Amino acid sequence: MKRIPSPRFLENLLAEAAVASGKVLMKYFNRKGLKVSEKTGAGLVTEADLSSEKVSIRILKKACPHFAFLTEETSPEDIPVSPQSGRFILDPLDGTTNFVHGFPMFCVSAAAEWNGEVVAGAIYHPVLGDLYTASKGRGAFINGKRMKVSETKKTRDALLTTGFSYRRDLLLIAEMDAFERLSGNARAIRRPGSAALDLAYVARGVFDGFWERRLSPWDVAAGSLIVKEAGGKVTDFSGKKFRLGSDEILASNGVLHRPLMKHVRPALDPRS
Repeated sequence: MKRIPSPRFLENLLAEAAVASGKVLMKYFNRKGLKVSEKTGAGLVTEADLSSEKVSIRILKKACPHFAFLTEETSPEDIPVSPQSGRFILDPLDGTTNFVHGFPMFCVSAAAEWNGEVVAGAIYHPVLGDLYTASKGRGAFINGKRMKVSETKKTRDALLTTGFSYRRDLLLIAEMDAFERLSGNARAIRRPGSAALDLAYVARGVFDGFWERRLSPWDVAAGSLIVKEAGGKVTDFSGKKFRLGSDEILASNGVLHRPLMKHVRPALDPRS
């Protein structure tokens, strides 16, 4: 088994890949004639997604050829899985629907996992040029400046964010129920359409909390680490430790975690 590269090295490497992919996205953003297709039950995919992913993979493979990959746009069969313990988890364009419609809330999300634990992450918002990074035990940063979660203590003062599933069945009804519950208790709720940026903004202290269901590992791998390294808390809806592949995620500044859990869980958790 190969030794893990230092988390700081991986953080810098992921940042390099995310920024390079972000530059690719900006070449396609608002371009006329953008090729767009739809994945059944999973939203849109564009040529920008695919080009962005290729750039990140090239940079990461060169630096860590023994790492495996888990990405949104390339199936596991297309990228050989390494027997080693390292894995890169990529979303080359989180917020594709926003991107297609010219709404500037989209990003690149990249994370490094070792032995099943995310140890470094980077999220790049190319429209604003904001780069969010973290590595295990080192803290979280925006454009190189340390950041921390908010100090909001009461739900009524909180600005929250969430997202809804592409499934338009009973699950969406339940999600809207949770939205209604918290709308009556929080100052306001936003729905920007990029889970990775939602998490980055929780880490930054802009949003006080975020919840969503049915997200994929590439949506949350980097963001969940960044929130924790910024002093926040990340669990499932029942307060258990969040793991990649979990059906639900709740992230907050920590202080508001229990009150948010109380409002979200009854609406979305069939165990309640």
